[in-house]
Amino acid sequence: MNPFVLGGNQRALRSESMAPGGNVYQDVTESRAALADYGVKSANVEGRNGPRLCGSVGGRPGMASNSAVHELLECPVCLNVMCPPIHQCPNGHTICVVCKSKVQNSCPICRQELGNIRCLALEKVAESIELPCKYHFYGCQDILAYHSRMRHEENCKYRGYNCPYAGAECLVTGDIPFIVAHLKADHNVDMHDGCSFNHRYVKPNPHEIENATWMLTIFNCFGYQFCLHFEAFHLGTAPVYMAFLRFMGDENDANKFSYSLEVGGNGRKLKWQGIPRSIRDSHKSVRDSLDGLIITRNIALFFSGGDRQELKLKVSGRIWKEQS
Repeated sequence: MNPFVLGGNQRALRSESMAPGGNVYQDVTESRAALADYGVKSANVEGRNGPRLCGSVGGRPGMASNSAVHELLECPVCLNVMCPPIHQCPNGHTICVVCKSKVQNSCPICRQELGNIRCLALEKVAESIELPCKYHFYGCQDILAYHSRMRHEENCKYRGYNCPYAGAECLVTGDIPFIVAHLKADHNVDMHDGCSFNHRYVKPNPHEIENATWMLTIFNCFGYQFCLHFEAFHLGTAPVYMAFLRFMGDENDANKFSYSLEVGGNGRKLKWQGIPRSIRDSHKSVRDSLDGLIITRNIALFFSGGDRQELKLKVSGRIWKEQS
């Protein structure tokens, strides 16, 4: 079991995956489908804090401006198209503002000190031409003017997704096939096929609740992937557990699905039904909006039975596609 690390403290929490029939898997790897079963292909990846390009609303497919001009605007370090402010060294070599801070104020071409010289002529050129969206490698066909391009790229449907792993901040972004491969290879998440599930969550000491989370689980269902989160935190001063589902894709596609979560014991039952949130919404924003199944610690211990000294919760769920 590889628990998340939050706030520098490792939380040793066990999650036992159960088949719909109720049998506990003895080894997580037995329940994981091969990567090929998820249709994962190689994909590009970009850092969340990567270079900012110029590019938006009202874009149009077509041919961009002259390729020689594009070469003129290409940053020699990151190879992306530069947008204002564009800096230059005393010898006229240019560099984008993001890379300027990375080269320790030394020109990457001639090693002269960069200083704060702006290339105003090239900035005017950048503002006057149309350029493709920086996500054209992901499939965006829009050609946009400088002033609309940045607004477009902030909301482009082809932009990369942030890794949904919630235990420690992960800066990896990419398309969905890449993110699925990354979760499997780098975060060792549980992966399952099917649209219904039973999961058992166990914690030996339920009084240690602050910022604890269980291993992320990914479900392959209807040709899409869904993330099941289960964690413990304080809601005000009250310790609670929360389970919720996120959709690995855009909000428009997420709204085509619904899901239910159910937990119970001793002849009692709690049920939640909702719409999965897109992973465009951060894990924290979904959790803080309380958009999921919330269980107080006292109820969770009551459902666990026994001497109330160990948390043993079985969460079952189902995902379905709404009729269009």
